[in-house]
Amino acid sequence: PMTIYTHLFLALLATVATSSSALADTESTLEEIVVSGLRPAPVDDAAASIAVLNEQVIRDVANTHFEELTYQVPNLNWAGGVSRPRYFQIRGIGERSQYEGAPDPSVGFIIDDMDFSAMGGIATMFDTRQVEVLRGPQGTRYGANALAGLIYVKYKDPTSAPEFDVSASVGSDASRSLGAVAGGSVTETLALRAVVHSQVADGFRDNAFLQRSDTNGRDEFSARIKARFVPNDTWQLDLSTLHVNLDNGYDAFAVDNTLTTQSDRPGRDSQRTTGMSLKATGNISDAFSLVSISSATRSDVVFSFDADWGNAAFWDPVVYDFFSVTQRDRQNLGQEFRLVSSPGSGSRLSWVTGMSASQLRESNDTTDDGNYEGDTFIARITREYKAWSLAVFGDVDVTLNQHWSLGVGARAERRDAEYFDTAGDLFDADESNVGGQLSVRYTPTAGRTLYAKVARGYKAGGFNLGLPAQADTETLLYDGEYLWNYEIGASMSWLDDRLQFDATAFRMQRNDQQVQSSRQLDPNNPATFVFFTDNAGKGSNSGVEFEVEYAPSPSLNLYANIGFLRTKIEGVAAGSLLAGRDQAHAPRYSYALGGRLDVSPHWFVRADVTGKDSFYFSDSHDQQSRAYSLVNLRAGYDTDSWSVAAWVKNLFDEEYAVRGFFFGNEPARDFAATLYTRQGDPRQVGVSFTYRFSNQDSWWGN
Repeated sequence: PMTIYTHLFLALLATVATSSSALADTESTLEEIVVSGLRPAPVDDAAASIAVLNEQVIRDVANTHFEELTYQVPNLNWAGGVSRPRYFQIRGIGERSQYEGAPDPSVGFIIDDMDFSAMGGIATMFDTRQVEVLRGPQGTRYGANALAGLIYVKYKDPTSAPEFDVSASVGSDASRSLGAVAGGSVTETLALRAVVHSQVADGFRDNAFLQRSDTNGRDEFSARIKARFVPNDTWQLDLSTLHVNLDNGYDAFAVDNTLTTQSDRPGRDSQRTTGMSLKATGNISDAFSLVSISSATRSDVVFSFDADWGNAAFWDPVVYDFFSVTQRDRQNLGQEFRLVSSPGSGSRLSWVTGMSASQLRESNDTTDDGNYEGDTFIARITREYKAWSLAVFGDVDVTLNQHWSLGVGARAERRDAEYFDTAGDLFDADESNVGGQLSVRYTPTAGRTLYAKVARGYKAGGFNLGLPAQADTETLLYDGEYLWNYEIGASMSWLDDRLQFDATAFRMQRNDQQVQSSRQLDPNNPATFVFFTDNAGKGSNSGVEFEVEYAPSPSLNLYANIGFLRTKIEGVAAGSLLAGRDQAHAPRYSYALGGRLDVSPHWFVRADVTGKDSFYFSDSHDQQSRAYSLVNLRAGYDTDSWSVAAWVKNLFDEEYAVRGFFFGNEPARDFAATLYTRQGDPRQVGVSFTYRFSNQDSWWGN
């Protein structure tokens, strides 16, 4: 149930909505949102459940990272076992750590046509135009495949208008950031946009043993350059490059589940990523265009942690000291070709067809060391994984008449994978999969759409990477999963487009369900607590999603995003007694409520309440989180040339858990299995400032 803060906030919004009508001088309408996909189109016309977070929402809600935006999307969750979310769950489906399976994630994560699935930690939000969250199986709309859904981050493109912005912020937890944007036309056919941003913070932990407050700190740098070249009326070339360096500490857990840690060897969660994509669009005929997307990314990740979470004095008289470090190197190459029908060609058919190929290489080097009562321990294992995939896909929308249209799509993919490690294991896996969708859409009047859809998604089988040397061969392998998604939805606009209502009801039936389990291989060694993917018999995920936006006046915008979810494990791996239980990281409800009020032409205030129900932390035990609600406020002054805003996150300093483990880690308790949780960020306050330079013909003198 929602907390008292939520009810008070709703009452406040109702009062504001009534009083704000006096500020209205002109008619207000909601902005039309266009989604990317294979054929850019208004989100209201899509036969799919899509949450779109536009530039205004991102600027108001996400000061730093995509993590802050996740609370705005119904039925989207994330796992907090790292310094920044890399692993997401949509409608209860998704990985929760880097140890769970070879790199074929259930949730796709794309940034400017570069595939960063399971690498979402680099998604800083500075200078972002739009974020799209597509719920349900994907594979015919984007070139990438995703079983549960896909997240697409679109940074701002270059324009011909000159632009130079500088932004800065300071806040509690010693947080501070500085960013700059420069862009404009270089010639009549070439425009550039360059972005640089840096942010640091202490990380909300106090290490009592080391007497430091920065062992869990964040030090994040990102730089991007985008270029748009339009040589003639036929072709457009878009180049996107990025470099992100996350040099974060990792000291998040304590045996008493507080924000005070005792570790003597704090870990790191660093990621250095470089990526590039080149998109070439050619209008080669009046009927269709050719799109080519080439991409290349490389990420070096170091994840280490103090496995015993203590120090010699803390564990005295027991000698107990363990540490683990994993180094990952991932390289990804992708090439995609599409033929896309041209809008306005007069045909009843709107279509896309294409093929995509990708090559992924990843190596994991894990070293664990420890000492328990003089019995020293050290283990090192290197694992390498390679995967090649080739897919063909197509999607067709047929306009039957003025009100009815039919959509059909299909995807066929061949995937070859190889695995070997220094323990002597060597595996090859070849797999072919087929997915697709069939939808019908009914539009009784302009601005109102009803749809029904059935889709089949898939996720390849594979190998569990990053396990310690003690892991057995059976634990290394798991099979592929298929999913059927049945969905009905509505998108309605009323009151002269001032009220937008979107609703979706769905049921997903999972076959050979991949579940994420954990096991402690040696009860006296916390470094052998492992996570791995296994197969259950089947499972089901069903629920509804509501998104409402209302602009009673030009000065006030209100919204409510609510998701309900019921999941069930109907068959589980051998040895598990959890049949019929909810799936992990699948809260039964999630919501975001709020609004923005422009008190005057320049002054504004925004308030948001977000919350989640309790959820199970894992599929291998029955420990749960607690339900929670967070209240965020933002107020400021905004002009054409500069803006300043004061903000507070987690206003009431709510305690909540974003990750939980259940295992033995305390010698004094004979290593009895205990729930250990990572706490979410406490209250934080700060101020942000932006200055926008303008009124120049070009920064390069053109």
